[in-house]
Amino acid sequence: MIPLRADPSSRENTGCNGCHGPAQHDIAFEFAYQPIVDLDARSVYAFEALVRGPEGQSAASVLTQVNDNNRYRFDQACRMKAVEGAARLGMTELLSINFLPNAVYRPEVCIRSTFEAARTHGFPIENIIFEVTEGEHIQDRPHLVNIFKEYKRFGFQTAIDDFGAGYAGLNLLAEYQPDIVKIDMDLVRHVDTDKPRQSIVAGITRICRELDIRVLAEGIETRGERDFLASVGVRLMQGYWFAKPGFKELPQIPPAAWD
Repeated sequence: MIPLRADPSSRENTGCNGCHGPAQHDIAFEFAYQPIVDLDARSVYAFEALVRGPEGQSAASVLTQVNDNNRYRFDQACRMKAVEGAARLGMTELLSINFLPNAVYRPEVCIRSTFEAARTHGFPIENIIFEVTEGEHIQDRPHLVNIFKEYKRFGFQTAIDDFGAGYAGLNLLAEYQPDIVKIDMDLVRHVDTDKPRQSIVAGITRICRELDIRVLAEGIETRGERDFLASVGVRLMQGYWFAKPGFKELPQIPPAAWD
């Protein structure tokens, strides 16, 4: 982990219109937590915090309420509630939090709520991974790269989500090398029986190995998918094969998932 050089919560806020005052918003939401497993160690490596409605409704029911007027405060509230929930549930593994890059104006200022939540709830900063939320249109890729670099400088881990889909491709990887690359689930689906997908996934894994980046395959639903990915060196995995997201809880991995 890169040493923590500064605490942005102590800096004067001078350039971010949404950064003043508490993270108030008008969207009701909760979190579900889905395990990310280390197949070699047969253990849970991390949990991803996934937005849900207040009664467990889909993420889409919440995210469709996000607009230009509330995006920043919703993003800030998500970070704080994810950390609070992880601490309340006694999470000792890493916590992966999606963020909205279009809501971040100055990373060194906008990150302060995460520091405050971590301090308040006693959750280690080095146990937090920031990844780009699925499906958000990236308006400014250099800005995204700058956000990642700043987060890494402050001691957080970073992940590129949905690698192989949309903006999350080789061009982004050439500009910034995160701690983790998450292979898009569309590439994972039926990878054990699909030659083109096998070649692409094996190529991504090889590139990441050479760049010292950990590879995480998401959306695993079958033993065949799991076994092929393991055969090409992927050890971090996530998907229904291991566990569905647990609404306001940390799911257990059934013993059969490892066999």
